[in-house]
Amino acid sequence: MKKIVTILGARPQFVKAAVLSRVISEYNTIEEVIIHTGQHYDNNMSRVFFDEMQIPVPKYNLNINGLSHGAMTGQMLSKIEEVLVFEKPDAVVVYGDTNSTLAGALAAQKLGIKVIHIEAGLRSYNMSMPEEVNRILTDRISNLLLCPTQTAIDNLEKESFANHNIKIVNSGDIMKDAVEFYGALSDEKAIVLQNNNLQTNKFVLATIHRQENTDDLSALKGVFEGLTKIHNTKHVVMPLHPRTKSVLENHNLNYPITFIDPVGYFDMLALLKHCALVVTDSGGLQKEAFFNNKPCVIAREETEWIELVDGGFAKLAGSNAQTIFNASEELQKTKHNFSVSLYGTQVGETIYREIKELIEN
Repeated sequence: MKKIVTILGARPQFVKAAVLSRVISEYNTIEEVIIHTGQHYDNNMSRVFFDEMQIPVPKYNLNINGLSHGAMTGQMLSKIEEVLVFEKPDAVVVYGDTNSTLAGALAAQKLGIKVIHIEAGLRSYNMSMPEEVNRILTDRISNLLLCPTQTAIDNLEKESFANHNIKIVNSGDIMKDAVEFYGALSDEKAIVLQNNNLQTNKFVLATIHRQENTDDLSALKGVFEGLTKIHNTKHVVMPLHPRTKSVLENHNLNYPITFIDPVGYFDMLALLKHCALVVTDSGGLQKEAFFNNKPCVIAREETEWIELVDGGFAKLAGSNAQTIFNASEELQKTKHNFSVSLYGTQVGETIYREIKELIEN
């Protein structure tokens, strides 16, 4: 039986990978070994997390976290290489744009093992973002690029990827499958709405955690002033990221919005299902808002998911308070056709077929 090694480092990557793992398990023609680098240490990722989310438990946990980008990537590269030498897989699968993604791709290519990059071709064109560096380098050293959108395909074409011996496929976005699968379970498992007395379409969901906002005090103040303006007209609820919480506390910043503790995936889906609007600087949450038929204000200057902006489902607002408020007002007054197909269907099946073809040829 052919074997793949899947390398993961952050909780969202596990959620996405679970989609493919389920398909692999159904067909039972490929053995999958999962490595957790430990990049994003998360107390919520206990055995209960894996059981409830129906996610395979990693065979290896490297416990590499809390280091600088260079040190973290270097240690991952070394440890992943050891595992790959032992496991001898036919291919390595990596997701997205974390340090784990790049380290896994590098380790595999150095050993002559084929690399499959899921969520390939995304670009912010902001090279100050570590994620942008990771995704560009990973794309270049992969053998199979599975792109979530036509925009991602276009990005690779502009970068002359057609000149390289790399297969490029518009597979659709695997997160769409994940939201559909877990969305069906979230109603029975989520408790966040009841615990916080939240009513459907009566609140705005906000998440802020990216370094471009948390490390720039002026930007952070602008975002939260914008959220405060929104809160004056509609209740704003924010699961507070530890990094954001630390900055707010260190600078004694207080805002009259409702902060709640970080939530699990089922609770986040419930918040998405029942909110009126999303305000976020998260890349993944922009799409999840769309999958749940919610408009989204993006508290960034650029987005990798430009089709959401082009289609009017989201607006870029940066960190300007008035722009954030105006965007929220306009989006809530506009009718949106969320039935348009931007991200494919049965994505896990498509990706499985492409991987199977690669490792069998």
